[in-house]
Amino acid sequence: MTRKQKRGVLIGAGVATLAVAAILVMFALKDSIVFFHTPSDIAEKQIPAGQRIRLGGLVAKGSVERGEGTTVSFKVTDTLKEIPVKFTGVLPDLFREGQGVVAEGKLETTGNFTADSVLAKHDENYMPPEVKKSLEARGVKLGETAQHPDGVKKQ
Repeated sequence: MTRKQKRGVLIGAGVATLAVAAILVMFALKDSIVFFHTPSDIAEKQIPAGQRIRLGGLVAKGSVERGEGTTVSFKVTDTLKEIPVKFTGVLPDLFREGQGVVAEGKLETTGNFTADSVLAKHDENYMPPEVKKSLEARGVKLGETAQHPDGVKKQ
């Protein structure tokens, strides 16, 4: 082999090694790439209790209950399923019923979600993009008349 051929083989082996490493990283992050799950996703995928996830959807109307101190309970819905959420802390100023929300925390064995952070929309026309895309992909109409395309109201 000439010097030029050896260099070409070495470069080719380096590129192949990097490609294999990139593929392995992509497979390892496959489930982690999703930034949040909707209540329907959690039911379908049967996410194990104790796993840290982000829950996204709409705050169900009539579900916000204030407890002692800064404890707040509410339900997150994608108009098909609802998941009860418990949060202790200061909610964002723009948090309210019927608006988009992403809660980060852990799913309990009871099916409830304990959040340690809550993110809310920042103006009237905004909803977290991941939440909006997921809801629209399911055919959910957003706004005051929110319902699933099959006519199914939230559970």
